[in-house]
Amino acid sequence: MTLAEIFPDEDYRFHFGFQRGNVREFFRPTAQHDDLIAQRRFWLQSAPATYAALLPEGIPLVDEALSLARSEQTLPPDDSFTLVPKNTPLERCVALGLAWEPDCLLLKPETGGPVRLVAGCVCFPSSWSLADKIGRPIESIHGVVPGLNAALGNRIQNFLTKLRPGAAWLRANWGLSRSPELNQHPSRDLPRLDATVRLEEVWVRIEHQALAALPQTQGILFGIRIAIHPLAEIRQDCLLAQRLIRALKTMPEPMAQYKNIAPARGRVIELLA
Repeated sequence: MTLAEIFPDEDYRFHFGFQRGNVREFFRPTAQHDDLIAQRRFWLQSAPATYAALLPEGIPLVDEALSLARSEQTLPPDDSFTLVPKNTPLERCVALGLAWEPDCLLLKPETGGPVRLVAGCVCFPSSWSLADKIGRPIESIHGVVPGLNAALGNRIQNFLTKLRPGAAWLRANWGLSRSPELNQHPSRDLPRLDATVRLEEVWVRIEHQALAALPQTQGILFGIRIAIHPLAEIRQDCLLAQRLIRALKTMPEPMAQYKNIAPARGRVIELLA
């Protein structure tokens, strides 16, 4: 999605809209592949329990995601993955995290029940912890987002349970940060936004998301690819700057607090204007 699509000319609100996309295109390597994989390798080797998690019921989903990665030709071109099936399930989960630039989560719909997070490899979280989310249903995970369940909870649940194989469904989410770091795990205690920030200290953080069905397990692959844009870059585009100002002005206070924007909201508007 383009920045113009991410920042429409309207007041802030939850957007449910998805665009039809392609699994291969979303997970394929980009020009930044070597740097991104080096960062992922560092975090996964330094603290694997922080950045990867797997429940027993998630093992078949990990294996099917690996099969999907092979069929869509998104794995490295060398032979490093030929031994993957001989590894432990958690090692196979980590292998996905070392092959793909985006983070990945695996969701399992329960028969007549909720959709639960059962596996994942998340090296670039936006101020959240995988360990806190693993095993929880989507409704519980979304419960911390002010107003989301009330506004879209039923639609999200229905959408996830009715996903069909053959496509990826794409959307984007945005936030602001005082750090350009991709990995913003809460344990890193990175600088937070406040009323003293300067233009060069603020970044717009975009989460490009993809959902794809796993037909054999009826699981769901959820990919998250992070893009970072300096606020100064947004400010140079008058249209985008005005749209972001409008979104910030109309964002409900609980949401601004949740996104860690509230202490700097007025200051960021001033910088954009």
